Amino acid sequence: MEIKKLNIIISLGLVAIVGILIAQLLWTRQAYSLEDKKFNQTVNIALLEVVEKLSGAEASFTKSPIQNIANDYYVVNINNEFHPDVLEYYLKTEFTRLQINTNYVYAVYNCHSDKMLYGKYISPETKSSEHKKISFPKHDNLTYYFSIRFPDKTTYLISSLRFWYLLTFALIIILLVYVYSIYTIIQQKKFSELQRDFINNMTHEFKTPLSSILLATEALNKQQSVAENPKLQTYTSIISSQGLKLNSHVEKILNIAKHDASGFDLKLSKINLYSFIEDILMVIKQKNENIKTELKIDHDLTVEADEFHFSNVVYNLLDNSLKYCDGNPEIKIFSLKDSKGLYLKFQDNGMGIPQKNMPHIFDKFYRVNSKKSDEVNGFGLGLFYVKKVVQQHHWKISVENNHHSGITTTIFIPFN
Repeated sequence: MEIKKLNIIISLGLVAIVGILIAQLLWTRQAYSLEDKKFNQTVNIALLEVVEKLSGAEASFTKSPIQNIANDYYVVNINNEFHPDVLEYYLKTEFTRLQINTNYVYAVYNCHSDKMLYGKYISPETKSSEHKKISFPKHDNLTYYFSIRFPDKTTYLISSLRFWYLLTFALIIILLVYVYSIYTIIQQKKFSELQRDFINNMTHEFKTPLSSILLATEALNKQQSVAENPKLQTYTSIISSQGLKLNSHVEKILNIAKHDASGFDLKLSKINLYSFIEDILMVIKQKNENIKTELKIDHDLTVEADEFHFSNVVYNLLDNSLKYCDGNPEIKIFSLKDSKGLYLKFQDNGMGIPQKNMPHIFDKFYRVNSKKSDEVNGFGLGLFYVKKVVQQHHWKISVENNHHSGITTTIFIPFN
């Protein structure tokens, strides 16, 4: 069901982004078309003004003197004689007034022979060159027409629509990122499912022989020959204790694999923090006589938590403090308050954690590579389980090294 929902969400998201991208491309095309029409209209207005100034006040035309031969090419008829310098001056004046800031080429032609008599390339950035005398043949009834072309019209229009193109480019990038993200999510989901299936199969395969070993060990302990032999009792107790430890690890892996996707089913209840942690410390002290503990928590302080999982969190943190300590363990547990919430701190005198390994200590199956970690049994699941439980409670957890030795683990419990 979850896979179907994920596929539906992916499909809808992809369709939405592609639809937005297509709409954006259509809008951009329409904007370019409108900008092209606007440019042509502006050029026509400017050229009409030039025609009126060159033809004189008494000039009249039965049809428009301006012909749009091509998208960027115009031919203009003049019923009068004119000089190229005058034409250039009027073109610059009108184009500047109407904000046509692009390069153009104009050419002057003989009306009778259609022969080009003069031409020039004009750029808004170039300064006017020195005046050169231009000679035109003078005959009765000899008039001229001129043409004008905009070679960089497409570039000019695109530059005026750069916002639209930037927006389209941004949408394409978003689409590519979305596709890549979806691909990564699918790959990670497949990997996670394969990993979970492997863990489930592996741990179930372990439990059958482990149960047989523990049953056989229990049967051996009942044998008279074993009961009368201290060495055999030692060996069977070692087998039994190590089997139970291995079984505990397998159970932990199974529980984490079971709740990895859906989360833990929490049963919240009000817990007196002082008595709750004191009971756990008493159990730990029975197994570790050299441990020194200090508990500084208000006796009436309570929290809303799942008793089973919260006890596992506290036990895991204390157990790590014991395992990763070279001398006699010293653990200090205290609480602090501010306006935001409660800070429950676990401080020890252990070996600490290298700063480069600190960001990964809560990762699944991660263990710090050190001599002490090689001596301690485990799969790197303890702190992963701790963080998962803390997150399920909507709390926060952090770890930092102490100034001298050991670490301080802080669980932040917000008041709300």
